[in-house]
Amino acid sequence: MNRTKSMFSPIRAWEYLFREPVTLHKKDVFVNPREASDRYRGFHQNDLSLCIGCGTCSEICPTDAISMVAVEGLIHEEGKKDERPAFDYGRCSFCGLCVDICTSDSLCMSKEYIHLSQDPDSFFYLPDASGIHEKEADKGYQRDEVSELLDLVRQKMDQEDPSRKSSFVEIMKGYSKKEALEEAARCVACGICTDTCPANMNIPEYIRAVFDDDMEEGMRQIYKTNPLANVCGRICTHKCEEVCAISHRGEPVAIRWLKRYLVDHASEEDYEAGALSSVTAFVQGKVAVVGSGPSGLSCAYYLRTLGYEVSVYESQALPGGVIRYGGPEYRLPEASVLKDISMIEKAGVQFICNTKVGVDITLETLHAEYDAVFLGTGFSLSRPLKIPGYEHPDVLYAIPFLASVRDYLRDMGPIPVVDQKAVVIGGGNVAFDVARSLVRLQEKLYGTSCVHMAILESRDQMLADAEELEEGLEEGLQVHFAYGPQSISIVDDRIKGLHVTKVQSIFDAEGRFNPSYDQTDQKVLEGTQVYMAIGQMPEYAYLNDEMRDRVLTKRGLIAVTDGGQIEGYPWLFAGGDIVRGPDIINGVATGHQAAKAIDLWLQTKP
Repeated sequence: MNRTKSMFSPIRAWEYLFREPVTLHKKDVFVNPREASDRYRGFHQNDLSLCIGCGTCSEICPTDAISMVAVEGLIHEEGKKDERPAFDYGRCSFCGLCVDICTSDSLCMSKEYIHLSQDPDSFFYLPDASGIHEKEADKGYQRDEVSELLDLVRQKMDQEDPSRKSSFVEIMKGYSKKEALEEAARCVACGICTDTCPANMNIPEYIRAVFDDDMEEGMRQIYKTNPLANVCGRICTHKCEEVCAISHRGEPVAIRWLKRYLVDHASEEDYEAGALSSVTAFVQGKVAVVGSGPSGLSCAYYLRTLGYEVSVYESQALPGGVIRYGGPEYRLPEASVLKDISMIEKAGVQFICNTKVGVDITLETLHAEYDAVFLGTGFSLSRPLKIPGYEHPDVLYAIPFLASVRDYLRDMGPIPVVDQKAVVIGGGNVAFDVARSLVRLQEKLYGTSCVHMAILESRDQMLADAEELEEGLEEGLQVHFAYGPQSISIVDDRIKGLHVTKVQSIFDAEGRFNPSYDQTDQKVLEGTQVYMAIGQMPEYAYLNDEMRDRVLTKRGLIAVTDGGQIEGYPWLFAGGDIVRGPDIINGVATGHQAAKAIDLWLQTKP
C-alpha cells in the first residue's frame, strides 16, 4: 500500500478556515440534529415485537460488543427467549454483521437515532424500536443480497412419485450425506427449538454432530432425551420447526429429517454406542410399565439407564403400541420401529406381551411384585360418532383398521376387507392414515381407488399436517372441507353413502363445540363402507371404581403431579396420552419425566 501523502494535504485543511464554527448544546441535538454522512452507518435499533432473543447477533459479533440481557417487564412468549441484545459502543466497530445475520429482521441501523447518557463513561445500550426510521433517508446500514449470511431455503427431500399409491413403500427417501450437511449448516444453534420441544431434545447438538459427520455423538445426543429416534425422525409432530429462528425470514431447518439422517446412516457400532452409553448395571429396584407405546418405552429405557430392572406389559402380540399398530407403513416402516425397540431390549428391558393388565393380571398384583408401576396405556379405543346408521356392521373404526393393515403387511393377518368405494369421517392425521391406507388396499384389490373424506373444518382450519393433504390429493383422495356428517344412507341393509351438510361455524358464541349448518347445501358422499376417525379415547380396564373416581379428570384423563405421580397412590405413575392427550413426542417427554420421578421417590421414600 502506498502510504505517501500528497504535498497538498496540509493545504486542504484551509477549507475549514472560513466555515462558521458549530457549538452543540443538549437541546440543539434534538432541535437541529446535524445531517450524517452518507457513509455513516447509524446506531442500532431493535424492534422488540419482532426480536426472538436468538442471540445470533451476539454470537457473530467480532468485537464481543453484544450481550444478551434480561429485559424488565418482558412477557415470555412461546418460540422466543427471554433475553434481548445490548450493545457496548465502546467495543462496537459498526461492521453491521449483526444486521446481516438477524434471523427475525428486528435489528436495523438508523442515522436518525441519537444516544445520550448521563454517565460519560457509559457506552452500554439496550436498543428498542423507538425512533425507528420512517423514511428512506433516515436508514443506516442495511443488509442486501451480497451481505446475507443465512441460507433461507431448506434442502428438499426426494420422495416417491404418485404411483406410490399402489404399494406401502416409504414415501420420503431421506437425505444424502451432501444434503444433510448442507441442511445442518443452516442451523444457527440458538436453542429455541430445544425450549419448545416437549422432550427438550439437544437439537443444536445433534445437528452439529451431523455437520461434523460424528454419527456416534449424534446418536448419543438424541438418546439423552429420546429413545425413539427412528420413530420421531419420521412421524414426530416437529413443533420445534414451527419456532425455528430461520423460519422468520425463510424456511425452517429440517430438524426432523436431520434426526432421521442420523439413524439411517449411523453404523451399527455408532448407533449402539450412542444408544447404550448411559445404561448402567442392575443396581436398583424393580418397576413395572403398563403399555409399550411411546411413553412406556421412554419410561422403561430411562429407568434402565438409572439401573432399574424393568418389565413392560403389553396387551398386543408385539411391543410398540401406536407406533407398531397405528402409524402406516408408508410413513413409518416396520424396520424403523424394530430398530428403536431392539435398542431398548438391548438396554435390558423385558417385554411381556399378550398380557392385558386388568384382565390377565391385576394392578394390585403388580403393586405387590414391583417397587413402582408406570401406566402408559395410551388411547386404544376409537371414538364413535352417534349419527343415524352408525351401528351398521360396515361402519368401521380407525384404530382396529390400522392395526389390521399393519398385521397384514407383517404377514400376521389377512388382507382387510375393503370395498371399492369408501368414506372416511375426520380431518386429523389419523383420518388421513386411514384414507391413504384404503387407497393402497383398493389399488391392490381392484386396480383403482375411490375414497371420500368428510372434514368438519375448513382447509385453513384443518387439523392434519399440510403434507398429509398434499400427498393425499396426489394419491387421488376426494376431500370435502367444511362438510359435517348427518347420517349414513342405508338401502336394503346396505350402506350407500354418507349424508353431509355444509358447515357454517364449528363453535358457538361462547366458544363451545356446537356446529351449525347451511341446510341448503347438502350432498351424499358415495361409498359402501364408512370409516370413523374422529378421535381416540382411553380404556381403563385396570382401574377399579374407587380409583376411577379418585384419579380421573372431567376430560377422562389421569390427574398426576408434575413428575407423573398419582395422588393417593404414591407407587403409581402415569404419562403419555392418558395424561396429556395423543402425541408421540409428549409421550416420550412424560415417560422420561416419570422415570426421573420414580427414581427420586424410590430413593427418598422411608
